[in-house]
Amino acid sequence: MNRHDHRFSIYNPKRNEAMWKRELFVNNEGKDIKDFQIKDIYGPEITDKDGALLDKHDSFYLNTKSLLVLFQIMGVMPIMRVPKSAQTTRRTTYNWISKATLWAYLVWGLECIIVVKVGQERLANFQIGSNKRFDEVIYNIIFLSILIPHFLLPIASWRHGPQVAIFKNMWTHYQLKYLKITGKPIVFPNLYILTWGLCIFSWVLSFAVVLSQHYLQDDFELWHSFAYYHIIAMLDGFCSLWYINCNAFGTASRGLAINLHKALEAEHPALKLAQYRHLWVDLSHMMQQLGRAYSNMYGIYCMVIFFTTTISLYGALSEILEHGLSYKEMGLFVIVAYCMTLLFIICNEAYHASRKVGHEFQDRLLNVNLGAIDRSTQREVEMFLVAIAKNPPIMNLDGFTNINRELFTANISFMSTYLIVLMQFKLTLLRQGARKTVTAIVRAIFNTTITDNGAGGSDEDQE
Repeated sequence: MNRHDHRFSIYNPKRNEAMWKRELFVNNEGKDIKDFQIKDIYGPEITDKDGALLDKHDSFYLNTKSLLVLFQIMGVMPIMRVPKSAQTTRRTTYNWISKATLWAYLVWGLECIIVVKVGQERLANFQIGSNKRFDEVIYNIIFLSILIPHFLLPIASWRHGPQVAIFKNMWTHYQLKYLKITGKPIVFPNLYILTWGLCIFSWVLSFAVVLSQHYLQDDFELWHSFAYYHIIAMLDGFCSLWYINCNAFGTASRGLAINLHKALEAEHPALKLAQYRHLWVDLSHMMQQLGRAYSNMYGIYCMVIFFTTTISLYGALSEILEHGLSYKEMGLFVIVAYCMTLLFIICNEAYHASRKVGHEFQDRLLNVNLGAIDRSTQREVEMFLVAIAKNPPIMNLDGFTNINRELFTANISFMSTYLIVLMQFKLTLLRQGARKTVTAIVRAIFNTTITDNGAGGSDEDQE
């Protein structure tokens, strides 16, 4: 057999890489392939000496610092920023015994006092009202479910503190790497004002939603509201955090696309294109890390919204069927509108971020005129497209579910199914109640008639 028959040659995974590097660096100012190192492809290396530069060019942290400080004050996510003089690439850290974490323990413990008292009263009303109609008992279930995120905060949020610190450091490193490769920083327009506005709006919305329940629900006492303010504000804050990060991903992707087109117009852009490819992969990995870092928190977030919305809708519709529209049902509709709005914002922003970083960026590459560029650049464009296919920029909650518009429509579908089943039981109970009422009325009329006839017969017999 011919030894040179390539059909039976052993596959060498490094062969294509070697061929690619040979084509990539040919005619690059006469330099040989040996003159280029891996760092030329992956971009400049970031070392501990770059600590000051990381802080200086961390525009994302500086613009969103207000929300992170608010989370520290509320005890929601006690991550800390290292001093500017620290010689380390880990600019954001998490420690179970740091000052921020100890403060979170104190705040959470004090909040537990009022939350437990309100929860005990709600539970007592639920037990005392076990003989009442189900529609009257269900109100206690709704407001008990809203208290659940507070007790799950240490498990859902604090336990993932190290992953959140990794995500923050990825943003910090990415901005400096982006600056060194492209020569321009990532600009986040109006992000500072937007973050401050969302911090204030989170608490304003919390007071509005909770106080509306006090005035619309008969059994929602004013002192009960103090157990809900920080919980609703926490949910608003997490929604704001998701919105800000998704918009930041879109901004970074847009800037990278602009620089990509400029690079393609230059002479022999293959090396620059390879660096941009790695920048894009880092951006995709950050999107995946966002879902991993907050997986438990947003997972519980979605479950509480689903349960609360379903029960609230059932309670409102069942009361309307029996007694018509009242202030109590309006209060329940406020809860439904609030929960569904939060879920829609999270799903919609994740969809837009994935589309901007993935689909729109892919379209830009597919529209490149391959005939107008050299062979090494063509190969790099192909590798860029393969990288996008192999690293889809999706928001995934650590393997539990993908956050996108499909999740929102799926929740509506599931809620509709459960509502139909619950309303069937409700209509059955109403029909049974109507039969019992009609039967009671007929019996009453029949007994009255017999009594009257018996009394009339006695009078005739006396005559």
